[in-house]
Amino acid sequence: MKTNGKRIFWGILLTLIVFLASTFAGKSFSLNNEFIPDTFITNIVMLTLSICLIWGFKKYVSYKISLPKFKKTLRPILFGLLAAIIVNIIMSIVERAFGFREIESHSAHSALSPLQFFIFIFICTPIAEEVLFRGFLQNILKPLKVKGIRLFKRHISVPVLISAVVFGLVHLIVITSGSGSIFVIRTVLFATTIGLIAGYYQEKYDNNAYAITVHMAANFVALTAVFIASLTNLGV
Repeated sequence: MKTNGKRIFWGILLTLIVFLASTFAGKSFSLNNEFIPDTFITNIVMLTLSICLIWGFKKYVSYKISLPKFKKTLRPILFGLLAAIIVNIIMSIVERAFGFREIESHSAHSALSPLQFFIFIFICTPIAEEVLFRGFLQNILKPLKVKGIRLFKRHISVPVLISAVVFGLVHLIVITSGSGSIFVIRTVLFATTIGLIAGYYQEKYDNNAYAITVHMAANFVALTAVFIASLTNLGV
């Protein structure tokens, strides 16, 4: 990969192939286990293929992951939480403005118990997706990091932008589940925003653990909602 154009092309193409193959696997195969949802297959396949990509392209991908320092995780956690809250508030206002009385939520919110959501959405999904989108895609684009834009007095590099936009756009796949247009927009906007923050901290510390931390912090908002809904259904 002697040119940046080739890095972008092959990076995005291989990322999309892994994402689509993983999604197809999750929809096509089932473990026939009431506790383990089909998304677990998606995540396992995605993580496995992502590791294969990172290893196969180790000449071009410098992947690093280690236990993050607690003090350094506070800002990633805070911004992950704030991003999730702000995006949901903005989109809720938009939905109300367009006359949607019932705000559409992700199917996993009602289909999974708090424990299932914690294990398979809060933990498994961020790990699988961040290894692919930040661990592989963003890292293979590292030579482009000197270029970028200024956003809130921060340098947001081209690799961060590309990985965030691709991460957001692949979530258009929720259309196949029959989701409404507003929900699709909310999902893409949410994923892109989280991708920008996760990518920024991935690049800042050159450690995939920080991107995973941001993603988990964002999903914590949904986990809280699922837990509260569970308590409400129990009449607590």
